[in-house]
Amino acid sequence: MDDRIKRIYVPMTESGFYILFCLKTPNHGYGVSRQVKSLTGGSVTIGAGTMYGTLSKMEQDGLIRFVSEEDKRKLYQITELGREVLDAECARIERLYRNSKGEKFDA
Repeated sequence: MDDRIKRIYVPMTESGFYILFCLKTPNHGYGVSRQVKSLTGGSVTIGAGTMYGTLSKMEQDGLIRFVSEEDKRKLYQITELGREVLDAECARIERLYRNSKGEKFDA
């Protein structure tokens, strides 16, 4: 992952994290929105503007790719670069969690 991508995406916004996480399997914006709502018990909702703006930016930056169209909905899936970004963010969150519990984090 190059420095530009790291600077833009790490740390990630909560909505960006969930969008990327939900695209580990092909999905469309509305499907991601429903999945995020389900995963978080409704505590996180992603509006259409945020969803489609983020999908567009992530596609431009190579984190996700267009897979196909289904019922006039574009399906996207995470790319290898997107997985690197998601893994880096998960490691960062895990470090924060361990530190909050007084544990040292072995890098």
